[in-house]
Amino acid sequence: MTDLAVPVRGHVRLRSWSPVSHGLHRPTPEPGALVQELAAWRLVLPAAATFTGLTSAMLRGWWLPPLPPDLPVFAAITEHDNRPRRAGLRVARHSRPVASEPIDGLPIAIPAETLLACSTVLRLLDVVVLTDAALHSGSCATDDIYEILGGRRRGSPVLRRALELADGRSESAWESMLRVLHVVCDVPVRPQRVLYDESGGFVARGDLHLLGTKTFHEYDGAEHRRKPRHRKDLARERRIGNEVWLRRGYTDVEVLSQAVSILRDADLSLGRPHRPERVRAWHALLADSLFTPGGRERSRQRLALPGRQTGHELHGSGTGRCSS
Repeated sequence: MTDLAVPVRGHVRLRSWSPVSHGLHRPTPEPGALVQELAAWRLVLPAAATFTGLTSAMLRGWWLPPLPPDLPVFAAITEHDNRPRRAGLRVARHSRPVASEPIDGLPIAIPAETLLACSTVLRLLDVVVLTDAALHSGSCATDDIYEILGGRRRGSPVLRRALELADGRSESAWESMLRVLHVVCDVPVRPQRVLYDESGGFVARGDLHLLGTKTFHEYDGAEHRRKPRHRKDLARERRIGNEVWLRRGYTDVEVLSQAVSILRDADLSLGRPHRPERVRAWHALLADSLFTPGGRERSRQRLALPGRQTGHELHGSGTGRCSS
């Protein structure tokens, strides 16, 4: 916050300032808008409050599921603190202070605590994506997360299940989604398998190796269709083919709405009968997540958000109590 203008508490009627909540304003336009917004919220939070959950995940730059534009700011306080009740702020009480670390001069929950808080408001698939991001970025290790799962803290069951599906070798949210699809459909995979030629030379590194086969399944985002990248991809596919390996690429369309075709391809490579009912496990995870309209609407209801918003004004409500 040293190189940014400081938010203020009170009423400011200048165009160069933007409201955060009633009586809270931050300068605009400015770089570091999220940092400024959180600094403004600190003015109405207890001194020992910590920003946590999805607010912490956003500040850390983790991969995120599709979030509502009017997502509230998440904070944690102790049971002895007065809890502010303001639109756009969701505050949880804890029996003990939530472990935090300073980021941009703000008290931010440590990564493991961040994941646990996210697990109280998100569903399993969303938490797997966040956990993959935390592990891949080096923000924390699996053991760090298991350390906070003792006792009966809220979110622990979801986070424990997410850890069983998580893998820090994932390199994007959609790659995580593709991997989980395979795993819950009983397709054994190994992320980031390196392929070498007979002389030991590097050929390629594949997103997902279907174990027991010479097949890679990979996620292809929009950037793969741009000319320079497309040329590189085609050359890479030829190198893979020269080693008598098969590469199949999939987009978000297949992951979200044509998963049975991915399962059919996997069954073909594995040489096993195609059983489309295996995909039901994936559909169940997906339907409950923020990656579907229905999942997003149920999330809004859990967060007590108003009807769908078209703008970026934050709305929210206070929360109940968490044990820790």
